Amino acid sequence: MKSFFRRYRVFLVGACILLALGVLNRELGVSVVQKTAMQLKEMLLVIPPIFILLGLLDEWVPKQTMVAYMGEGSGLKGILLAFFIGSAAAGPLYGAFPVASVFMKKGVKFTNVLIFLGAWSTTKIPMFLFESTALGLPFALTRLAIDIPGIILIAYALKALLSKKEIETIYANAQKISSIDGDRKVSQRF
Repeated sequence: MKSFFRRYRVFLVGACILLALGVLNRELGVSVVQKTAMQLKEMLLVIPPIFILLGLLDEWVPKQTMVAYMGEGSGLKGILLAFFIGSAAAGPLYGAFPVASVFMKKGVKFTNVLIFLGAWSTTKIPMFLFESTALGLPFALTRLAIDIPGIILIAYALKALLSKKEIETIYANAQKISSIDGDRKVSQRF
């Protein structure tokens, strides 16, 4: 029980603060509950399909294939594929991190993982279509022309700023997350 409170202390403190605010200002409390319910509903609609696709990616795509197309020697092909997958993805950014974890488990190059995350957050195809109709094609193309080199620059700058040991730690943590999920699957079977 003590570990439960320690693990969820930030959530519990936040809930207590929101409860106190709700008691002091009922209108604010109702607004917070409505917005929280809306966000929870959105998460529950987005996360399950992402995890289904992740499971399929994890099982169907061999590690050698991922390394060949997006691994250390992939070059421009890996960058373009990372951009395409990130841009074609749907859903909020928090959905990209489990995908990035599976990419790391499959041996995708660190810069390609970062490019994928950058593409997911800024170059989505539906967002481009909305911008081109709402704000005009010149604006959408200009933003895209700035974002694409910016994402690549940031990815390589981050790789240069992080030590090899830090990158290995990130990959080890991604592997640990995947192995925890695998342990759960094995224990559920038996």
